[in-house]
Amino acid sequence: MDPVAQTPTEPTDYAAITALYGSLLAALALAAPERGTAEPVGPFEMATLAGATFALSKTIGQEKVETWLRRPFVQDLPDGEKRPRGSGVRYAIGELLSCTRCLGTRSALGLVGLRTASPPAGRTVSTVLAASAANDFLQAAFRLLCHEVNRVDA
Repeated sequence: MDPVAQTPTEPTDYAAITALYGSLLAALALAAPERGTAEPVGPFEMATLAGATFALSKTIGQEKVETWLRRPFVQDLPDGEKRPRGSGVRYAIGELLSCTRCLGTRSALGLVGLRTASPPAGRTVSTVLAASAANDFLQAAFRLLCHEVNRVDA
């Protein structure tokens, strides 16, 4: 990530994104007691939420199927690199959409917010996304295993 001085942005552009995220986080924190979230998030559900956050941020930030969402803010280069478009807040959003770690915090907020608003729906969505993340890891492990077997055979 380039320093702000080397991008077509101002600190206020990032402040706007942070303010939105902070406002949503504060709203979630204020809504949680009202929703009667007496069900704490246990270790198994935390692992599920972590996997779901990984899958959601990877899907939004990297998968071809979400190009429509990134296109106004991110230019996909032929070599696979992603470059933010425009300037100001548009550029800052492009940086956010190009960073799976950055998307992870926003994805986590959305998933926990869904769990707070509707625990059954939140668990269902998180489970589907966590299963997708597990699939990603299993596919990568299988590809690595096949590559290693082929290398040894050769």
